[in-house]
Amino acid sequence: CGRAAQAKSFATEGFSCTMGQRLTYRRRHCYATRSNKTRILRTPGGKLTTHTVQKKPKGVRCRETGIRLPGIAAKRPTKYSNTQMSKREKTVNRVYGGCLSHRVVRDRIVRAFLVEEQKIVKKVLKMQKAKSG
Repeated sequence: CGRAAQAKSFATEGFSCTMGQRLTYRRRHCYATRSNKTRILRTPGGKLTTHTVQKKPKGVRCRETGIRLPGIAAKRPTKYSNTQMSKREKTVNRVYGGCLSHRVVRDRIVRAFLVEEQKIVKKVLKMQKAKSG
C-alpha cells in the first residue's frame, strides 16, 4: 500500500490493504508533519480519499502554574476571537477568571491580607516601643 501510517489506518478503519489505490496529499506540502495529518476515508462511490485532520486543541492554561483552566472550552487559538466566541464563553465569573487558576487567586488574596496584617503589627510594636522608651 504506501506509507505505514496509511496501512495502520486501513487496519483500524476495517479496510483491507491488499492492492488498494494510491493516495496523495490534497494540499500543502508532501511531508508527514504535525500540521499535515490526514485520515483515509471511503467515499460512497467506493473510492478512498484523504481528509486533513485539524490539530487537537490544548485549551486555556493558567499563566503561573500551567494547569488547565476548567470552565473554558478547549479550542484552537483562532476560535477564541471575538467574532467566533463571546466573552461569556471565554471567562469564568471570578477575579482573573480565564487567566489564572483559583488556587493562584486565593494565594494572592491571602498574601495581600498577611502583608496588611504585618504592617499593622509593625505599627503597633513601634507605638509600644515609643510609649515605653
